[in-house]
Amino acid sequence: MKTLVERYIADGQPVGSRTLSKASGLELSPATIRNVMSDLEDLGLIASPHTSAGRIPTARGYRLFVDTMLTVRPLDTVSEPQLQPDQPQRVIAQAAQLLSSLSSFVGVVTAPRKSSVFRHIEFLRLGDRRVLLILVAPDGDVQNRVIFTQRDHTQTELIEASNYLNSQYAGLTIEAVRERLKTELDALHAEIAALMRTAVQVGSEVMAETQEQVVVSGERNLLGVQDFGHDLGALRKLFDLFEHKTELMRLLDTSSRAEGVRIFIGGESRVVPFEELSVVTAPYEVDGCIVGTLGVIGPTRMAYDRMIQIVDITSRLVTNALTQR
Repeated sequence: MKTLVERYIADGQPVGSRTLSKASGLELSPATIRNVMSDLEDLGLIASPHTSAGRIPTARGYRLFVDTMLTVRPLDTVSEPQLQPDQPQRVIAQAAQLLSSLSSFVGVVTAPRKSSVFRHIEFLRLGDRRVLLILVAPDGDVQNRVIFTQRDHTQTELIEASNYLNSQYAGLTIEAVRERLKTELDALHAEIAALMRTAVQVGSEVMAETQEQVVVSGERNLLGVQDFGHDLGALRKLFDLFEHKTELMRLLDTSSRAEGVRIFIGGESRVVPFEELSVVTAPYEVDGCIVGTLGVIGPTRMAYDRMIQIVDITSRLVTNALTQR
């Protein structure tokens, strides 16, 4: 079984009993191997394409191979790549491109999950019952939103509101601020209290918006994969997945809750529901906390040992680059 999977991954051609007899080193006759292959086929681990007497692994067969037979050897074709500790979004884009170039498949990376903690908040009067809300996160990230108020506020009132929020709540999460505001605003003017509640609601929405970013690189690489390059229907579904990204976010979010590299084969992920596709993922960290996930999407006939190393190395590179900032 191990030899069959390795030969099919390397050559992309169904593997026959004569080939296995020569390649396995087990000194078994082709007839004996045919009997074993028949048993493996009955177990659903290999299958026979219509055009060949040889066999190919099924998704179940790949799963058995990855779980029990895979030997991961050090990469010898990758010189130590580097990601520059620049803006987080640039690091993420570089990582997606690196995953794609090293794997020759599709690289996907979720942007770091933003902390819902705010370091500083400020209100700027725009007039006509419009106020510019400025939120500064602990990492220096700045988000601006225009909010609409029940009445026009003076800049003095806005300064009073921002000073109160910064002195009482800076360093807390938006959710914690929301809970405390429910019981601590009785002493403030009703108009200012309403302004603060609006600011917290908008702040919560801002934080939620920043969680949906996923960078995809190398989608066109799949056009050259012989396993499904001619199946236009499958490719159309795939590119739709990459374009909308919501389902992809679900898969990567699930992966972020586990340590180390995870492998989804065939339709196991239920997010990339294609028997011909596999996904290899790993989380990355900033200052010891998991903040995102990255991975490679490619055919089930991929060199899993190599993909595991590529994903693992890139995860550590992203962790180092973002932690150095």
